[in-house]
Amino acid sequence: MEKKQQVVLPITGMTCANCVATVERNLKKEKGVEHVAVNLASERATVIFDPTLTRLDALVARVERAGYGIATGEVRWSVEGLSDINDAHRLERVLARLEGVREVQVLYPTNQVFVRYIPTLVSQQDLRQAIRRAGFEVVEGQIEFQDAEAEARRRELAQQRRLLVVGLIFTIPLFLLAMGRDLGLLPMAFAHTRWFDVLLWVLATPVQFYVGWQYYRNGYHAVRNGSANMDVLIAMGSSVAYLYSVAVVLGWLKGHVYFETAAVIVTLVRLGKFLEARARGMTSDAIRKLMGLQSKTARVIRDGQERELPVEEVQLGDIILVRPGERIPVDGVVIEGRSTVDESMLTGESLPVEKKPGDSVIGGTLNKQGFLRFEATRVGKETFLAQIVRLVQEAQASKAPIQRLADRISAIFVPLVLLIALVTFVIWYFGVPVPGDTNATFARALIHMVAVLVIACPCALGLATPTAVMVGTGKGAELGILFRNSEALERAGQVNVVVLDKTGTLTRGQPQVTHIFVAPTWHAAQDENRLLQLAASVEQVSGHPLGEAIVAEAISRGLSLETPAGFSVDVGQGVEGEIQGHRVIVGSPGMFERRGLVLNGLAPVVERIRSEARTPVLVAVDGVPCGVIGIADTLREGAREGVCALKDLGLRVIMLTGDQRPTALAIAAQVGIEEVIAEVLPQHKAEAIKALQERGNVVAMVGDGVNDAPALAQADVGIAIGTGTDIAMATAPVTLVGGDLRGVAKAILLSWRTLRTIRQNLFWAFFYNILLIPAAAMGYLSPILAALAMAFSSVFVVTNSLRLQRVQLG
Repeated sequence: MEKKQQVVLPITGMTCANCVATVERNLKKEKGVEHVAVNLASERATVIFDPTLTRLDALVARVERAGYGIATGEVRWSVEGLSDINDAHRLERVLARLEGVREVQVLYPTNQVFVRYIPTLVSQQDLRQAIRRAGFEVVEGQIEFQDAEAEARRRELAQQRRLLVVGLIFTIPLFLLAMGRDLGLLPMAFAHTRWFDVLLWVLATPVQFYVGWQYYRNGYHAVRNGSANMDVLIAMGSSVAYLYSVAVVLGWLKGHVYFETAAVIVTLVRLGKFLEARARGMTSDAIRKLMGLQSKTARVIRDGQERELPVEEVQLGDIILVRPGERIPVDGVVIEGRSTVDESMLTGESLPVEKKPGDSVIGGTLNKQGFLRFEATRVGKETFLAQIVRLVQEAQASKAPIQRLADRISAIFVPLVLLIALVTFVIWYFGVPVPGDTNATFARALIHMVAVLVIACPCALGLATPTAVMVGTGKGAELGILFRNSEALERAGQVNVVVLDKTGTLTRGQPQVTHIFVAPTWHAAQDENRLLQLAASVEQVSGHPLGEAIVAEAISRGLSLETPAGFSVDVGQGVEGEIQGHRVIVGSPGMFERRGLVLNGLAPVVERIRSEARTPVLVAVDGVPCGVIGIADTLREGAREGVCALKDLGLRVIMLTGDQRPTALAIAAQVGIEEVIAEVLPQHKAEAIKALQERGNVVAMVGDGVNDAPALAQADVGIAIGTGTDIAMATAPVTLVGGDLRGVAKAILLSWRTLRTIRQNLFWAFFYNILLIPAAAMGYLSPILAALAMAFSSVFVVTNSLRLQRVQLG
C-alpha cells in the first residue's frame, strides 16, 4: 500500500477566514488529497495526499489558481567542479528532482547556480548536500543561512509598507481638501468648482487602483472560485463610493462626491493590515528564538586536525570540541571533560546541568564553564532542537476544535453581509426617502450600504483562535512544555482529574541504597562497607535493578569488587555466590524464609524499611543473616511541589501504580496525595482511566511514556514525563521536556489562559459585528469610521493574543 505524503505549504496573500476556506476548498478538489488544514495566523497549509494520484506541482498550481501565492526562498551560489555544459545540465536535473525546488538555473560560463525553492519542503542544507552528491562543491565564504520563509514574509510586509506610504501620500491631502470644503474652510470660488472635484478624482485614483489593486485581484479570484471574502467587501465598498463620485464629476448624476471616502477606506484597511501583519509576525517569536539557538559552525576533529565547519556538515560519529561560553552544535555523548550546561532555553530548567563523560548533551544548549569533547549522535533534522521546532510548528498549524464554530460562521458570513447591505440600500432608498431630492436619497442609501460592506469584514473572526494557539504553544515550548497539536492545548484546559504514575513520574525510576544495617551478631570488625562489598560483588553479574543499585553504591564508595564463583540466581528472589571462600546470599525476606534462615533480630528492621516505602534486601554470609540493605526509588525533585500546584488549581489528584499498596501509600503520603489506586498491572491501567472517564471526568494521565503508553492513549490528555533527546519522539499529546512534575500544572494553567484568550477574541469578533453591522445599517456609522473600526478589530485580536507571551505561570 502506497504511503501517504504530508507537505506544508507557506501561503501568501490570505487576509481573512474566507481566504482560509477558499484555499482549503481548492486543495481538496485535487484528486488524491485526503486532508487539508490551513492556518491564517501561521499562513501555512498542511496537506496529506496520495503521491500516486497527484503531485506537489499540482497542489501549488491549485493555490495559485485560487489567487494566492507560495512563499519561496532564493539562493545564488558559485560552484566548483563544473567542467563543461553537460555538468551544468546534470546539476540542473539533480536539483530539479528535489521536492520543493521550483526553479533551477546553472550557468556554466560563470559557474553559478540559482535555485528558487519552498523553504518548508527543502532547505539550503538539502541543496548543498545534493550539489555535493552530484560531485560538485559550493564555494565557501559566500553561504548565508537564513530563514527563507521569514524572508519571504518580510518582503511581503515591505510591500504592504510601500503601498501604505503611497496611500497616505495621496489620501491625507485628499481628505484635508474634502473636509476643508465640507466645513467651509476653503474659498467657495475654488472649493465649489468642477475642477476641484477633478482634483479630488486625480488624488483618489492611484489609491483606488494601485494601493487597492490587491483587493480587486483577490476579490476576483474569490468570486471565480465561488466564494466571497474580505477583499470582495472592500473592493465593492470603495468602488461604489468611487464610481458614484466619478459619475457625479462626469455629470451623469447630481450630488456630492465621495472620493475621500473611497480613498480613506482603502488606506485605513491597508494600515490595519500592515499593523496586523507586524503583530502576527510576533506570534512566531518562540519559533525564531528556538531556531536562533542553532550554532552556525562546529569545531570538529577530522583527519587528526581541528577544523571549523558549518554545522550542516557535521556527521554522525564526528568528535566535536566545545569551549566555555560556546553553544553545543549538535546532540552527542561526552567522551572527555567536565562542565555545566545551561539547558533552560529547551527544558525550562533554570539551574545548569553538570556534564561528565557518558552524559548526553543537547544541540543549542550553552556550555558554561569547562571544556567538552563529545561524539555526535544526532545531526541535522534528527537533533533534539530540530524536532522541538518541528513539533511546535505542527502544533501551531493545527486547528483547535473551538475554531470550528468560527469556520462555520465565516463560510456564510460574507454572503449574509452582502444581503444585509442590499437590504440596507433598499430600505434607505425606498423606505426613508429625502423629500423632493432623489439624488440625495440615492447617495444616502449608497453610503449606508458602503458602511455595512466595510464594517463587516470577518478578519478578527479568522484570527481569534489561531493567533492565540500560536502564542500559547510557543510559550509552552519556552517553558519545556510541548503540545503536539492545538487540540491537546484546548483539551488540557478542561481537565478536572490528574492521574499520576509513580515509578518514573513521582519517583526517579532509579533505585538507590538508602540504608545499610549490620546485624549486632556479626563480627565487630565487619562494618557496613564490608557487607556492601560482599553483596555488590555477587550482584554485579545479576543485572537486576536492585542489584544495580547496590553495585552503584559500592562503586561510589570506592570499594573494590571481586568476581563471584559458583554464581546462581533464584529468579525474582535473589542471588548467591562464593566470595573469598565465603558463601554469600543476597535476596528478599521471602527467599530467606523459604530457606529457613533465621533473621537474628533483623525482622523489625525489615518491617521498618517496608513501612517507609523502601525495599529490604537481606545479606547472609555462610548461612548466617548479617545485615539488611534498604533500597528506595527516590522522589523526583519538585514532585511534592508539583502535586501541591495541581491541588491549588482545584484539580483532583490520584496516584495509579502497580506497586503494593503499603509502598504506594507511603510515597503518596510523602507527596501529599490522598487517593491511591495500587497493584494495577500495566495492561489494566487504561481500564482504570476509562472507569474515571465513565463517571464524567476529563482525565489527564501523567506517565513516563514507556509502560504507561495504553493509559496515556486512553486519557483525554496524555502527558509524558521525559528527559533527554528521546522525548521528542514521544507519542503523548503533551510532553514535559525537563521531566519536572511542576510542568503539569503549568501546562494546564497555560491551557486555561490560552482558552480564556480565545474566548475573549471570539467575543470581541462576534460583539463587534453584532453591534456595528446594525449601527452601520441604521446610519449611525459613516464608511470612514467603519473602515477604522474594521482595520483595528483584527489588530486588537492579535495584540490580545500576544499578551500570552508575558503570562506568568509560577
